Amino acid sequence: MFPGGKIDPRKLQRLMREMGMEQEPISGVERVEIHLKDGSKLVFEKPQVIRMKIMNQEFYQVAGKAKREKPEEEPFTDEDVKLVAEQAGVSEEEARKALEETGGDLAEAIMRLQGE
Repeated sequence: MFPGGKIDPRKLQRLMREMGMEQEPISGVERVEIHLKDGSKLVFEKPQVIRMKIMNQEFYQVAGKAKREKPEEEPFTDEDVKLVAEQAGVSEEEARKALEETGGDLAEAIMRLQGE
């Protein structure tokens, strides 16, 4: 497309504007996370991010090294939630919250809920 593979950046910017394309770097980005269907996520620390507008649609280009993080598993099951709710005489929602706060410790969650 371009002889010698080189092009003046100013010419490229002008050409992009003529085609209805805009691009703008976004500064100060600390972290970008892309959450995947399987519960894992791609995490970019201190990436370079560019917002591009092409024909009234916005696109974001993220450049940097991605790290894949596996989904965090709860340290307790739905059966644990039911047991705590039953033993403490509270709703399953309250039981789940107590289990989250205690890191899945059933006895501690029950004692906290009964102490309230």
